[in-house]
Amino acid sequence: MENGRYPHAVAIFRRYSPIFSAGRQKPLNISRFHTYALEEAKITADREKKNFGLINEKGEEIGTYSGAQPRDAALKVANRGITSIILREKGTKKLHYFQGKRELVTVPASAPAWIKEAAKDKGGKIYKANVEKLGTTNLEYSELERNPRDLFKLPKSKTSKK
Repeated sequence: MENGRYPHAVAIFRRYSPIFSAGRQKPLNISRFHTYALEEAKITADREKKNFGLINEKGEEIGTYSGAQPRDAALKVANRGITSIILREKGTKKLHYFQGKRELVTVPASAPAWIKEAAKDKGGKIYKANVEKLGTTNLEYSELERNPRDLFKLPKSKTSKK
């Protein structure tokens, strides 16, 4: 058996990467870090996607975004330029509050060619989204219009910036 310390890592590597075939000439040595990274990649790939409805300040649903976690959907919303983000997890009564922003950053050298090509229009820069979770709450009623309007306002930020 190759790499006797981490046999499960070898099995994961062979399962998820066809370039590591059984007829490999050299032994496959995998570090603990790579073992952890492979297991995380498998967990991430298997995560179930959820749908989140974007709610405006009037309490109306104005879009649907998907992601395994609310933060995934909030990043998609923030990348469109929306800063006050209230997401309703579909199928539940849970609301997630985020403060979002996006900024122009230079394209990293390791970026794929299609990103570098798209960034040429913006002077070699791309938008990078960032969100801060402000909290969660539960709706009183499943129908949005029956809930109090103050549920659709962002709570105060956790960190006060001067």
